[in-house]
Amino acid sequence: MARQLDRVGVVGLGTMGAGIAEVFARSGLDVVAVEPDEAGLARGRGHLERSTARAVSRGRLPEAERQALLGRVRFVRDLAELADRDLVVEAVPERLDLKRDLMARLDAVVRPDAVLGTNTSSLSVTEIAAATRRPGRVVGMHFFNPAPVLRLVEVVRTVVSEDAVVDDVTALATRLGKTPVVVADRAGFVANALLFGYLNRAVAMVETGHASREDVDAAMVRGCGLPMGPLALLDLIGLDTAQEILETMYRQGGDRLHVPRPLLRQLVTAGRLGRKTGHGFYPYVEPGSGQVVPGAGTAGPQVGSHERVRTLRQVGVVGPGRVADGLAAELAAAGLDVVVGTADALDDLGEADLVVEAVADDAAAKRALFTALDEVCRPGVVLATTTSTVPVVECAAATSRPRDVVGLHLLGTGPSGAAGSGSGSGGGAGSGSGGGLVEVVPAVGTADDVVATVVDLCRRLGRQPVTCGDRAGFLVDALLFPYLNDAVRMLESGYADADAVDAAMTLGCGYPKGPFAVLDEVGLDVALAAQRRLYEESREPGLVPSPLLQQLVTAGRLGVRTGRGFRDHDSRNG
Repeated sequence: MARQLDRVGVVGLGTMGAGIAEVFARSGLDVVAVEPDEAGLARGRGHLERSTARAVSRGRLPEAERQALLGRVRFVRDLAELADRDLVVEAVPERLDLKRDLMARLDAVVRPDAVLGTNTSSLSVTEIAAATRRPGRVVGMHFFNPAPVLRLVEVVRTVVSEDAVVDDVTALATRLGKTPVVVADRAGFVANALLFGYLNRAVAMVETGHASREDVDAAMVRGCGLPMGPLALLDLIGLDTAQEILETMYRQGGDRLHVPRPLLRQLVTAGRLGRKTGHGFYPYVEPGSGQVVPGAGTAGPQVGSHERVRTLRQVGVVGPGRVADGLAAELAAAGLDVVVGTADALDDLGEADLVVEAVADDAAAKRALFTALDEVCRPGVVLATTTSTVPVVECAAATSRPRDVVGLHLLGTGPSGAAGSGSGSGGGAGSGSGGGLVEVVPAVGTADDVVATVVDLCRRLGRQPVTCGDRAGFLVDALLFPYLNDAVRMLESGYADADAVDAAMTLGCGYPKGPFAVLDEVGLDVALAAQRRLYEESREPGLVPSPLLQQLVTAGRLGVRTGRGFRDHDSRNG
């Protein structure tokens, strides 16, 4: 039977520490909260008072319960006040030297049978525990921000952690109303190991000019249903914290994809650390505010946004198929004159001002179609491809008018939310709807007014356009599939099972679906093909498709549509 841990302490009262103290107090525990100076103590008390006041104002906490909660937390400056605690959790900044020094001092203060916990998000719990004389009684207890809201707690055991201690802390996490996931001591544990690789890749997109910060964030919110875009999330976490976590993960794992991007380092060096300093990837109204300076964070295309928009009186759609039919209906509903043709019957498209092809993603077929369109369509007609896998430049190169050719990848009307997408990705990580997102993809040589024309058309259809370069995966797939591949590699290594990984991402990061639920829905063969394209384009070792993913596809376990993928499904309801 698990030992009851009723008297707890928290050391370090920043946002996380104060949130952990609140979680403990909400569950009726007696809490001693420690900061070494009066200013830090006042900030910690202020965090707790403001958080609980918001809960009252939103009807989530009665005022009488708030007062009782505040009465269960005693704010002190001296570590000696922790002598009678059953459990003490440290939440000081993410620096190994600070955490080891504090753990050594706590070891000298608390009872021999007390448990010491660390809220580290990436550092080695084993190294932290080694600073004490009780390494078997030290565990990771990693809460997620905001601690009172997010339900996940990663309970991190080392090779010397006592089973009884792990059981006690796991039981306490359940008592707190959290969902504990027990994991081994590895850089980033589960959630951060998956999250920060994805965040670093998003930084790379902005750094290389592949897409704007606004479009990257809009793509993942609208295209995958995530609660926040990656760059806005980095600002919330703190860019200095993100850099430290990435550096720790790289030192321990050696994956080059975890090397902090130069842009991230530069912003940190410049003191632009995110919301807490009032400027990170976005500028904020004031330090600590989540409100972006008006006009500085409006999502929208950055390429061609000031260019002349070509007049569209008639739009042609080349099908047949559900995507072509759906697009034709959308265009007609927007008041446009629509003409529908097929690859074998293009003559009716001669008067169109813009033609969108929506045929299957086959490179040879698309090239042949664009050559035929080049002959049929008048000069100056915009030719758009709904490709998700064939480079837009291949379609453009098949014509004599490459400046008039652009990608128009629609998400939100096809299987798994991806219209015309060979990946089937849009919405897969989240809502399943794609959010009406359109990836507008200029090829090398595409005219700016062509991009502006297509962006304007997307808005007339009530869709969200985002602009990105003509690279494998465009925006959504280029961020989504490496994250999914990383999750498979985590399972393959035996570090965590599929349920634990999915729980970590849904409960710890607020994702609507975990990566293995997404993989089964999208299709393992689709994910493998997308990951292969990403690797073949970059030859980056960290993007090599997981052998386990390849083996499952070879075995015919493709996900929901075959009834079996990472989990078993009723194929009749797939």
